[in-house]
Amino acid sequence: MSKCKYIVVLGDGMPDYKIEALENKTPLEAARTPNMDFLARKGEVGMVATVPQGYPPGSDVANLSVMGYEPEIYYTGRSPLEAVSMGVALEEEDVAFRCNLVTLSQEQDFAQKVMVDYSAGEITTSEASQLIEEVNRNLRCENIIFYPGISYRHLMVWKGGAEEVNLTPPHDISDKKIGSYLPRGEEKLMQLMKAADSFLPAHPVNQDRERRRLNPANCLWFWGQGKKPVLTPFEEKYGLTGSVISAVDLIKGIGICAGLKVVEVPGATGNIHTDFIGKARAALQELKDGNDYVYIHIEAPDEAGHQGDLETKIRAIEEIDQKVLGEIINNLEGFENVRIMFLSDHPTPLALKTHTAEPVPFLLYDHRKNQEGTTNGFHEETAAAAQNIFFSGVQLLDYFLQKK
Repeated sequence: MSKCKYIVVLGDGMPDYKIEALENKTPLEAARTPNMDFLARKGEVGMVATVPQGYPPGSDVANLSVMGYEPEIYYTGRSPLEAVSMGVALEEEDVAFRCNLVTLSQEQDFAQKVMVDYSAGEITTSEASQLIEEVNRNLRCENIIFYPGISYRHLMVWKGGAEEVNLTPPHDISDKKIGSYLPRGEEKLMQLMKAADSFLPAHPVNQDRERRRLNPANCLWFWGQGKKPVLTPFEEKYGLTGSVISAVDLIKGIGICAGLKVVEVPGATGNIHTDFIGKARAALQELKDGNDYVYIHIEAPDEAGHQGDLETKIRAIEEIDQKVLGEIINNLEGFENVRIMFLSDHPTPLALKTHTAEPVPFLLYDHRKNQEGTTNGFHEETAAAAQNIFFSGVQLLDYFLQKK
């Protein structure tokens, strides 16, 4: 028998609450998802708790869990994982911080400002690079340096910096006054933010964005701090070679730390404009080229959830169904033995515009088998009704990979 091939497809932030405008359905329930429904009908569905009790329901914690790494053992913070993906080598005493370019309102009193947009209108990478260059000109010093990333997502590395600081993800406080959420435990971070607020609004990039009625990236916001993580190699842990496909530095960083191959897909982004089909085709090619396992991460539903954009969240779910799952299902010919796991990392409810820690629905499919799964489609309610519960992402992955 040939070696089994494994595909994980993760739609970030897909689960949600029932919405009155959708006739009391969730976006996942309301979306047209014939391929998810097919897999659920022929496979196994259930619910999985991806976020351990007491941990923040971030994509860092949840994806670590789904990728087979207990957050209780391996989690050191989000930003150091992103640093690894960006090729930034962290020394033992370095503390990495996620540094968002954000849009704040224009009140004179800094604490009275409102988080207008945690992504500065999903600013382009080229615009953002110019702004981070300006930040380095003004704020870089002997022990602090800024690194440009993608769109609004950037990095600050502080040698000997404070790790025990109380910081809040900016996507958790959309439309809220920032005063109660400003950094606590280290005055230097506040100094940097206020300094950026003094020079970023006047930068030509922001002046041009204002002229085009786009949200300016007029401040910095720090969060997700931590030191360099160490993960047991995935091949050592599971006896499988594998690849990761994502547009997000966080997921790439986990993959690199786990010794997985990171596959770059031209046109892959962290939003609805990503190349969905390109990701699916790249995954199939990785398996044809000899890898045993591939992890496809798709950020688009999560971004829509953070923006409170119902139409785009439904569209993202439908694109995943048609262009990712559909492409995979229709191209399994030639593979003797393929197992598919489809799930999310955490809910990102539109009503809250941030992550929650509730369990998420999953489905498992083995293309050699014809199980009797649910005939009522794949969504939160049908998965919960199956009463098939896994208490961690690691437990589910072990089961999926037939290790336990």
